[in-house]
Amino acid sequence: MEILGTILTNNKLLGAIFSTIFIILLGYFLRKKNIVDDKAGKTLSTILLSVALPALAFNSFMTNITPETFTTGLNVFIFGFVAYILLIIISKLLYIRQKGDRKDTLEILTVFGSTTFFGIPIINAVLGKTGTLYANLFNIAYRVFLYSYGLITMSGVKFETKNLKQILLNPIIIATFLGLVIWLTQPYLPQVTVMVDGEAASFAFLRIDQTLPWVFQGFTYLGSLSSPLAWLAIGMTLASISISEAVKEKLVWVYGVMKLLVVPCIFLLIMFALNATFLPLGYEAITAIMIMLATPPATVAVAYAINFDKEAIFASNASLLTTVLAVFAIIGWIIVMTVLNTAGILV
Repeated sequence: MEILGTILTNNKLLGAIFSTIFIILLGYFLRKKNIVDDKAGKTLSTILLSVALPALAFNSFMTNITPETFTTGLNVFIFGFVAYILLIIISKLLYIRQKGDRKDTLEILTVFGSTTFFGIPIINAVLGKTGTLYANLFNIAYRVFLYSYGLITMSGVKFETKNLKQILLNPIIIATFLGLVIWLTQPYLPQVTVMVDGEAASFAFLRIDQTLPWVFQGFTYLGSLSSPLAWLAIGMTLASISISEAVKEKLVWVYGVMKLLVVPCIFLLIMFALNATFLPLGYEAITAIMIMLATPPATVAVAYAINFDKEAIFASNASLLTTVLAVFAIIGWIIVMTVLNTAGILV
C-alpha cells in the first residue's frame, strides 16, 4: 500500500500518463471531427522527425558529465548493440514455426519498434534529460541495424553505400553525435566563465545552454514540441484507420503479446542480471530501454513490408493494433518500473 501511495502521489508520473492519453485523444478528436485534414498527422510527423526530435536529442547532452553518467552512458551504448543481436536471436526463436515472408516480417516488426517517434517523447516526459540521453545512446544501434539487417532481410539485397548515408545523414543521428561529442569533450574544450545563480562557474564554450542561453532557448522550445507533436500525430493516425479488420487475425494478437509483453519481460530479466554483475545500467537507463522495447513496430519496418511485398496487409494490421495497445503497455511498464524503484529493487 505504501508503494501504491507513492506512485499515486507522484505528480510527474501521473502527469506524464495523463498527458499522453489526453493529447492522443485530442489528436483523435481533431481528425475524427475533420477539424484537421488527413495530411495533418503526416505533417506533424515530418516536423517531429526532422526538427523537434533532433533538437531534443541535442539538448539531452547539454548537461555536466559525471563519472556515473559517463559509465552508464557507455554501458547503454554497448548494450544497444548487444540488445539488437539478442532481439534478432529471440525473434527467430519466437516465430520458429512460421515460414517464408511471414516469418521474416514477424521477426523484423518484433526487433524494430517505433523507439524514436513513439518512445523517446514518453521517455522525455517521464525521465527528463538524463533518460533521454540514455535513450538516444541506445538508439544508435537501432538505426545501424534497422538500415542494414532490417533492409537486407526484407529486400533480399546486399548492404549498399547509400544505406550507410541513410544512417549517418539522419537529422536525429547527426544531432545525437554532435551532442555526444560536446558532452564527452567538455572537460577538454576552452572554458568560459559565466554567472550561475549569482556565482561564477566555468563551462566549455560549446555548452550553449550555459554560454549562450538565449540561443539554447530556441532549441529548448523545439525539443519541448516533441511529446505533444508525437501524441497528436498518433491520435490523428488512429482516427484514420479501421481497427476492426486488424483485430480479426489471431496472429496479429500473438504478435502484439510477443512485442509488448514477452520481449520486454525477457529483456527486463536480462538487464537485471547485467545490472547486478558486470554491466550496471541503473533505473533510468533500464526504464528508458523498457519503454522503447514496448513500442509498436517502426514505420520504416512496416514500409519495408509494404515496399517489398512481404505480408504487407499483415504488417499494416499488426502496426494498427499494437499502436493502440502500446499506449497501455507502456503505461503498464512505467508503473512496473516505478514499483521496482520505489521498493528499492532497482535504483
